[in-house]
Amino acid sequence: MSQNSLSQADSTVRRRQALPSPWATSEMKFVPDSSVVADIIPSANYGDRRGGRAPDMIVLHYTGMADAESAIRRLTVAGTEVSAHYIVREDGRIIQCVPETLRAWHAGAATWGTDTDLNSCSIGVEIINGGHDHGLPAYPLRQIAAVIALCKGIMIRRNIPSERVLGHSDVAPGRKQDPGEKFPWQLLADSGVGLFVHPAKIVSGPTLEMGSSGPDVLALQQALADYGYGISASSHYDSSTRDVVAAFQRHFRPARVDGIADPSTIATLTDLIVLRNAGRSKIA
Repeated sequence: MSQNSLSQADSTVRRRQALPSPWATSEMKFVPDSSVVADIIPSANYGDRRGGRAPDMIVLHYTGMADAESAIRRLTVAGTEVSAHYIVREDGRIIQCVPETLRAWHAGAATWGTDTDLNSCSIGVEIINGGHDHGLPAYPLRQIAAVIALCKGIMIRRNIPSERVLGHSDVAPGRKQDPGEKFPWQLLADSGVGLFVHPAKIVSGPTLEMGSSGPDVLALQQALADYGYGISASSHYDSSTRDVVAAFQRHFRPARVDGIADPSTIATLTDLIVLRNAGRSKIA
């Protein structure tokens, strides 16, 4: 897809007058943080960021529900204990539910690197999509263009590096699968959102899988932990390692998501770390 196509799609995302919520019980009033926000539907579910932490990460989700109205209701009404800063509808309209300065409840039990309270250090973006329970529909171009425009603005305002634009499955492997293997991470990266390398070709060769052990497993676990995944370097390929490998594949090598570390998976991980380190060197 050309950059011109993305620009044309971006132009369809218009800021509209904030609409009153027919569902939310929150008394919160706020001005949108982003110029691409179309509507405001305040969520009743939010709090203060702990320790005065400023957000330095974006976590992308799919809603995983049958329709947009049900998802928006769940993310805004009191008692559900879930929310997000933003919701992106299929037609590209963006709803803000929680100000960026506050803590939305989107990540749940999740880790990345040394961070264990991701709700306090991240901005959550929910993308309307039925998810795996509803056939994992393709993401419309207009919706992806809106996600890109929203995230680029957040990254600039918050000085968020590309490597810290992640999926829910990255930070909660084994528990979450969103935004799923159909999410166009490469398209986002080509537009300056997130980090991505062209996946290595899937070929025959030795694999690491459940029951494997030894220095090769240890090296894999250390590389995944180095990138940020929550994994222990035990030298044993256990179910936790399988889940993390599957999460990595879902994001960075989506052609085959099986939790088996084949040559393609390992080569893609190596290339990704090289790219990340090169970017850090430029900044330094």
